[in-house]
Amino acid sequence: MKKYTILGNNDTRSGFGDGLLEAGKRNQNVVALCADLTGSLKMDAFAKEFPNRFFQVGIAEANMMGVAAGMTINGKIPFTGTFANFSTGRVYDQIRQSIAYSGKNVKICASHAGLTLGEDGATHQILEDIGMMKMLPTMTVINPCDYNQTKQATLAIVDYPHPVYLRFGRPKVPIFIPEDMPFEIGKAILLSEGTDVSIFATGHLVWQALLACEMLENEGIKAEIINIHTIKPLDNERILKSVKKTNCAVSAEEHQLNGGLGDSIAQLLAQNYPTPLEMVGVNDSFGESGKPEDLMKKYGLTAEKIVEKVKNALKRKK
Repeated sequence: MKKYTILGNNDTRSGFGDGLLEAGKRNQNVVALCADLTGSLKMDAFAKEFPNRFFQVGIAEANMMGVAAGMTINGKIPFTGTFANFSTGRVYDQIRQSIAYSGKNVKICASHAGLTLGEDGATHQILEDIGMMKMLPTMTVINPCDYNQTKQATLAIVDYPHPVYLRFGRPKVPIFIPEDMPFEIGKAILLSEGTDVSIFATGHLVWQALLACEMLENEGIKAEIINIHTIKPLDNERILKSVKKTNCAVSAEEHQLNGGLGDSIAQLLAQNYPTPLEMVGVNDSFGESGKPEDLMKKYGLTAEKIVEKVKNALKRKK
């Protein structure tokens, strides 16, 4: 397998903040709106550099979505920022009606998603957001894996004239995606070639998948690791090409099993190439307050759990 080097550690929300600042420098139509969480979303630098293009709307997330939708009419490219729970669950009607249904070019940027939000607990640890957003017609869903890829994704969506849900997180995680690696919306990235099993991972679970790959390699199992940074549109071609080689698969995500990446892959395989598929994710449960690393272990979002699921998939392979 290709050995990925840890280039440092940083949170993915900082990748968004740095990407937003650069996007603002490249395109004067980029504007930013925040619901009283400028520091948490790392939007400070943009606000300082472009005060006339930054709008603090306060704790009024639904209003923020409506304002953002309106801004697109005059050619602006609005990036909204708040926690993932408030970016989706609290404002779903506004997103559905004013953004998705109307096809408005709004970038819904959501931090603090998943269990890795940690001590804030179940009320803030939304694990249903990917499912909610991918079901909306016209909506693109992107879930990058580290600082560099989040920055790349933020820059990529500027010139993508469709509504986008961009999901990222709070904890510092390894940076392993090269700064110059191309980012193409809807195109998955092959990180490691293998012949025994395909592992499709997204977000924070991509690094865990790479760790699992090393563990499996020590047991003589060659895993193919594919980074699914875009959940919608799904890279059907890449996924099918991989499973036709390995004939079994595992999905891994920091999200509910219902409605997440695994669901999308299962639909694809059922319709095109029925294949044993095991899923790593949260199984129909809310989270709880705790340290991120402890929660990831408790809910089975680890390299060890991926290895376990790989072995299950291999047993089912014909």
